[in-house]
Amino acid sequence: MGILDGKVALITGGGQGVGQGIALALAKEGAKIAAIGRTESKLHDTCSQIAAFGGHAVPVVADVNDPEAIKRSIETTVGTYGRLDILVNNAYGIAIGPLLSLTDEDFNRSMTGSPLATFRYMNGCYPYLKAAGDGAIINLSTSATRRWDAANYGFYAASKRAVEALSRAASSEWGPDGIRVNTIAPHALSPGLKGWIEGNPEEAKAFFKTIPLGRVGDCEEDIGAVALFLVSPASRYVTGTVIPVDGGQAFFG
Repeated sequence: MGILDGKVALITGGGQGVGQGIALALAKEGAKIAAIGRTESKLHDTCSQIAAFGGHAVPVVADVNDPEAIKRSIETTVGTYGRLDILVNNAYGIAIGPLLSLTDEDFNRSMTGSPLATFRYMNGCYPYLKAAGDGAIINLSTSATRRWDAANYGFYAASKRAVEALSRAASSEWGPDGIRVNTIAPHALSPGLKGWIEGNPEEAKAFFKTIPLGRVGDCEEDIGAVALFLVSPASRYVTGTVIPVDGGQAFFG
């Protein structure tokens, strides 16, 4: 018996990295997973890993930049499993670089892929989460919002600060409906970061020195574990907060 037996979780960006790690962590505790993403092969990889230990997961191809695709992915999840208890907004749009090098299109991509997609998924899932009676939402931010050196992270940090504001508003408005909303700001060993570390060992060594715990978090065992706590009965009195899971690198005071 798992602590999430009978629960259904919709996870965006579920084909790799943090999204996959959270999907695995929740599935191992009994949650049925709808893995949402743009690349079908990656979604099948996540679902195959879950099936290998006896869990249940369905791949749902959808682009979080497309409001109709968002609607279809929610309908597919509920149509498949009959309910929805957990929403994890992990997929995002990103534009990194000096402000003078970025464009209106970059800004719009960042805002559509992060706060707007988060808003659309939260609103679309709201009636099902309310019906569940103890719904939980996890939205993803980043430690880049508190970097000591914000150079090159302006658009990314701005989009994720917006996600944090939306999360706080939703936690205040939907608490009476039995829905808790929290935000995780992870520092995780995603495929992209792993490739950079392997290709730049000396720079990576210096980078690790900026993290008090000396390493980057594992997507399942570190980030997924915190996500599991936030959707479990153990955190039933926790809502409206931002939790850094970054080894102590950024100051969230």
